[in-house]
Amino acid sequence: MTRTLLPAIAMFPFLAAAGCIGDETLRAYGGKGQVWALQEIDETTVSASTTLSFDRRSSVSGVLPCNQLVAQLRSPYPWFELEQLATTRRVCPALAEETTILEALQQMQVVEIKGRVMILSNDAGREMVFTAAD
Repeated sequence: MTRTLLPAIAMFPFLAAAGCIGDETLRAYGGKGQVWALQEIDETTVSASTTLSFDRRSSVSGVLPCNQLVAQLRSPYPWFELEQLATTRRVCPALAEETTILEALQQMQVVEIKGRVMILSNDAGREMVFTAAD
């Protein structure tokens, strides 16, 4: 009986620690349940409507000027790296601006949420500013 119980006792700290791991994505730091509307890229106002949401633990969804997007965000806060990015393939007059937005999103590395403002940035000095949509 002692031999059977000993491995179980030895595993207890690891099992307990695994249960304590919480959501370390930006959802846990103010991003959950909010729709974020893009206001500007590199201090230039964005005219076409673009939104992002972080509803599930590692899932990102959004509405671009012409299309919808989905992606995965597995990096812990404050890191930002979109994985498995996919969009629908509609064409509209704002497609050039949408392409600029998508390229910028894929270059972002850090996210910071301050109340109703979310800022994505990278080491090259690029920045995307979002506000919480009402």
